[in-house]
Amino acid sequence: QTLKMLVEDLNANGGLLGKQVELICYDTKGDAQEAVNVAKRLCAQDQVCAIIGPNASGQCIAIQSVLDQYKISDMSTVATNEKVTMQDGQLKEYNFRVCFLDPQQGKIAGSFVYDNLGFDKAAILYDVNDDYALGLKDNFVKVFESKGGTIVAEEGYTAGDTDFTAQLTELISKKPDIVFMPAYFAEGAIIMKQARELGATFVLMGADAMDNPDTLKIGGKAVEGFLHTTFPYDVNMENMSAEAKTFTDAWKKNFPNKDPNVNSALGYNCYNIILDALTRAGKADTEALTAALAATKNLPTALGVLSINE
Repeated sequence: QTLKMLVEDLNANGGLLGKQVELICYDTKGDAQEAVNVAKRLCAQDQVCAIIGPNASGQCIAIQSVLDQYKISDMSTVATNEKVTMQDGQLKEYNFRVCFLDPQQGKIAGSFVYDNLGFDKAAILYDVNDDYALGLKDNFVKVFESKGGTIVAEEGYTAGDTDFTAQLTELISKKPDIVFMPAYFAEGAIIMKQARELGATFVLMGADAMDNPDTLKIGGKAVEGFLHTTFPYDVNMENMSAEAKTFTDAWKKNFPNKDPNVNSALGYNCYNIILDALTRAGKADTEALTAALAATKNLPTALGVLSINE
């Protein structure tokens, strides 16, 4: 919705570099192989100059070889895993992102739990096959233990699971102060409901993938007291920056019956970074665009001033 709104507005005001902009959308269905198929279609068939998305780290990692082959850049909203842009010491030249990284997010979460909440016993509940969850878990554990905290249990599940009774029962028996749960909102909200139904009294904490209105819709009262790290945008935030206000006002004008969320703001940022880079490049050439993206410095966005580093 955000991107369609922005492209329609751009084209109504003359387009970019003297041309109308075309937005081509495909659904990756949350699947890494489908993300590869979509990336190939966008690069070979549609011959796009840039890609926005996919959101998940695993999908962004999967499409790296396609981007390398066609020399087309991708800008992701929330692909926070380190391997999206660096793997085995190798820079992934065509993968960009507007988000923070799991090492930052995981370390901040681990520090907050120990230093600010005063908890020294934590447990982990995570998707064992998800790059995002693994990156967050590893960094949370590393910092939490380095400060003197103890991980009393680690329990795993796989995407699509709906019954977490066995894992939660085990966690309850270990009596942690807090359970760090780097889940996506669909599983995360169900986990919260089942935890409370089982009588769990520990605090639950997640990360940015829980920043979704559906978390509350699915979880209901069980969401009360839940903590999570996320990006600095909310439609009701105080002291909103000029760029954040520009985005929020545009959204409300186009979609008066629905509030924007942080994912909308991140999509807005991806679009504007590419727009800024294309303008500086002066042409819709993919190599020139990649160089311009890499040279992005001090660009005001809806989530703060952004520079892209090496």
